[in-house]
Amino acid sequence: MALFEALFLTLLAGAHAELPGCKIRITSKALELVKQEGLRFLEQELETITIPDLRGREGSFYYNISEVKVSELQLTSSELHFQPEQELMLQITDASLGLRFRRQLLYWFFYDAGYINASAEGVSIRTALLLSRDPTGRIKVSNVSCQASVSRMHAAFEGTFKQVYEILSTFITSGMRFLLNQQICPVLYHTGTVLLNSLLDTVPVRSSVDELVGIDYSLLKDPAASTSSLDMDFRGAFFPLAEGNWSMPNRAVEPQLQEEERMVYVAFSEFFFDSAMESYFRAGALRLSLVGDKVPQELDMLLRASYFGNIFLLSPAVIDSPLKLELQVVAPPRCTIKPSGTTISVTASVTITLVPPNLPEVQLSSMTMDARLSAKMALRGKALRTQLDLRRFRIYSNQSALESLALIPLQAPLKTMLQIGVMPMLNERTWRGVQIPLPEGMDFVHEVVTNHAGFLTVGADLHFAKGLREVIEKNRPTETRDPTASSAPPPSTAAV
Repeated sequence: MALFEALFLTLLAGAHAELPGCKIRITSKALELVKQEGLRFLEQELETITIPDLRGREGSFYYNISEVKVSELQLTSSELHFQPEQELMLQITDASLGLRFRRQLLYWFFYDAGYINASAEGVSIRTALLLSRDPTGRIKVSNVSCQASVSRMHAAFEGTFKQVYEILSTFITSGMRFLLNQQICPVLYHTGTVLLNSLLDTVPVRSSVDELVGIDYSLLKDPAASTSSLDMDFRGAFFPLAEGNWSMPNRAVEPQLQEEERMVYVAFSEFFFDSAMESYFRAGALRLSLVGDKVPQELDMLLRASYFGNIFLLSPAVIDSPLKLELQVVAPPRCTIKPSGTTISVTASVTITLVPPNLPEVQLSSMTMDARLSAKMALRGKALRTQLDLRRFRIYSNQSALESLALIPLQAPLKTMLQIGVMPMLNERTWRGVQIPLPEGMDFVHEVVTNHAGFLTVGADLHFAKGLREVIEKNRPTETRDPTASSAPPPSTAAV
């Protein structure tokens, strides 16, 4: 009985799980590019290591090693890969660190000081970043595990007391190796949980698209990693800014991502576009009013000729009044995605009136317009853009079939008016696009759009428009790193 109840609850939870409107897959092909940029940044972070002074006594000799600085990181072998379930693993083997430090030696009344170049060799680092969804729906590095070790140290001592330093070198280099081992993992922990999270903070979660509509890119669950890719499910829903808590139920087909040939794949379901159009509809943006000179002259003449009988019966004060053409979408447009292409269906009312000065408007006709637009998607930078084209168009009367026949001569002029006067305004807005949830400094290039049944995918490669260092420094938190703070992780799980 208990097993049956558990199974029922599981099925019930699955039935109510929210479907994503947008999915993103990052494949292993992107990791080589990310690794190159990330290792440059990691090298600079390791150069910030501060090693405490090393003091000691051996017989009658007193020594002090201070001002230890990491000067460079040389990599022999490194690998960045995904690790199920939610981890990104970085492994560095047989690397070396260049160091420079100040030496001081006291023997009775003899004193020697200077600077020495040294190297830490056989450096191995293994660190895993655990990726998860935070309470706001943002992707975060929630934990960093680290193992780091330095197998040997070498210092080139010179000067009057060279032989003495060589006698002491075993004690000095062993002590420095111990201290260096203690510093590497705290640097990596800070880099992952603080600095990389400041980069992830630049990914839009819930932001405005324009003055009317916003978009919600909240993660619906933790990212899922396989050996070859990292998949993320986003809500991908637009909403009117005036109704911040409004949400549209997602009944569309869930996008599927199967490909792994490109660095990144982004999938959008019909829900993604439907929520955008319904949001603009609810915001009152899908209406257009043309009055007087705004109505094309040829169309004005044709409309007056078509309704000459109605106009002739009006009073002389109204006959020469400006003409008004009003289009208003009567229901949210709907998007249909098929392998053959993407179309948008629109139904609008068309009202033709005369607008005499200081007098009530006089309606000449009211009709319904059905239009079908083709939509071509493109990804530029990190913006999804849409180009619309009017394909099918018809008008019919709300009053009678006879009046619908009388409207046939208006079909072509109204379609021309839409193509010339309305479509450019729509495309000006849709071509501005909407941002894809990608960190600052990264763009898509070489994109290819593929239509499927109920969703479309965009395959692309990644490009760093800005360096990782530049973006992180711009968004770096104001807090100061303290590797010795109690909240820091253990220095290393590796044996020293």
